[in-house]
Amino acid sequence: MTRGSDVAPGTLLLATAELVDPNFARTVILLLDVDDEGVLGVVLNRPSPVPVAEVLEPWGAMCAEPEVLFRGGPVSPDGALAVALLSDADDVPVGFRTVVGRLGILDLDTPVELVDGGLGGVRVYAGYAGWGAEQLQGEIAEGSWYVVAGETADAFRADTTDLWRDVLRRQPGQLAWHVTRPIDPETN
Repeated sequence: MTRGSDVAPGTLLLATAELVDPNFARTVILLLDVDDEGVLGVVLNRPSPVPVAEVLEPWGAMCAEPEVLFRGGPVSPDGALAVALLSDADDVPVGFRTVVGRLGILDLDTPVELVDGGLGGVRVYAGYAGWGAEQLQGEIAEGSWYVVAGETADAFRADTTDLWRDVLRRQPGQLAWHVTRPIDPETN
């Protein structure tokens, strides 16, 4: 686990048991943008039943399985944001902005034919999670989030049902023990 001061693009936020807000309970958030203005990320483990092709027709075929919209967070749920994986780090297509390594944000206004073949995966999110300057630091300090290293595969996992548990389980030391902690300690 890293400290709140180690928050950076590509890291993950894992909701702790103390975070009971239904928007974030048991979520895994991939941080995409971190600067002096604030932090922006997307919830990786909240797929919706809506196929991407229904709302962004040309992008449906480019999406990683499952080809559905994911609920990226409570901010701007009517907007769409895409996370993509480059096929080749040396061949960056138009409309792609690197976040970390081969992982980045894709401009959905880019014509599909300009990125076809250049991407190893795309996932589209309705909305995002955002924090103002110092807001996330406060939530980390109060124990709402674990800040951990992300892996590229986390962003494109086909079945996200156990993503929170699996990411927590792979953490070193005592942090992994929190996997067995019940959501409601009263029921233990």
